[in-house]
Amino acid sequence: LMVWLRRTTHYLFIVVVAVNSTLLTINAGDYIFYTDWAWTSFVVFSVSQSTMLVVGAIYYMLFTGVPGTATYYATIMTIYTWVAKGAWFALGYPYDFIVTPVWIPSAMLLGLTYWATRRNKHAAIIIGGTPVGLSLPIFNMINLLLVRDPLEMAFKHPRPTLPPYMTPIEPQVGKFYNSPVALGSGAGAVLSVPIAALGAKLNTWTYRWMAA
Repeated sequence: LMVWLRRTTHYLFIVVVAVNSTLLTINAGDYIFYTDWAWTSFVVFSVSQSTMLVVGAIYYMLFTGVPGTATYYATIMTIYTWVAKGAWFALGYPYDFIVTPVWIPSAMLLGLTYWATRRNKHAAIIIGGTPVGLSLPIFNMINLLLVRDPLEMAFKHPRPTLPPYMTPIEPQVGKFYNSPVALGSGAGAVLSVPIAALGAKLNTWTYRWMAA
């Protein structure tokens, strides 16, 4: 019974984090957010997605002890978000209304680090968390270059629930940050390490809680 309860608790946490990361993507990844906030939003988006990915991926990976489960977790997040995109499409919005982040390559780097360091938990936190934060903004910028012009989409598909003061405006590109990828990568690399440590600690706390 205790084994079953412990595993159920782990899987429930994995589902909760994956669903929350999907909701975070919807809130931070739609075209209105990108249009109105321009590069400022990209930095916030990069940091939020890096930390949400690393906390769940390292939790799941340390739980199973298999490096590939980090990539599997990122795949779950991706599938959830594509399903959410389908819901928006049913409401009449274009299918690229939600920009799905490229989580999988960054999760693969985390898994490779864990595998290369012979499943060392501390190396996975320190060495593995850094490339997640560094790489995700780069992959996401490439991803954004393949999406249709967000400003054009904003005017073609205005959200009827928005108040007048939140109507799309011309983005002030470069006003705050000259290099959003560099800033997002730097901030993500720094913050992903303590968040990875939190994910590892949550794994330990869950075991202790279930064993009590």
